[in-house]
Amino acid sequence: MKTTQTLFIGLVCFFSFAQTGFTVPPGFTPVQEVTTSPAHFDDKEIILRGTTKNPTHIPVIELKAYVLKDESGEITILTSNALPPLDVEITVRVRVENLAIIQGEAIGTTVIELKRYE
Repeated sequence: MKTTQTLFIGLVCFFSFAQTGFTVPPGFTPVQEVTTSPAHFDDKEIILRGTTKNPTHIPVIELKAYVLKDESGEITILTSNALPPLDVEITVRVRVENLAIIQGEAIGTTVIELKRYE
């Protein structure tokens, strides 16, 4: 009986993830969730997974950033570490910060890399 219940729960979870259209594994936050509701993630740490794009480095102000893209969208991540290689799939722990939240709307959202798992 226990094996049947475990199999049933596993199948339900599989089909639930399959119907969303995203292949973000459990425990990872889809980028689209952050970009559409940044106020919900204010001052929270989350895990993102995706492919690196558009590395940017401006030495004068020590700004380093890259875009992380998953199947749901893209988000810019600021980092104090070395920029990751282009077109590499990585997992990052980030903190989402907003300059202000006015009437539930986030203003000045930044996503800061805390740890990278390559």
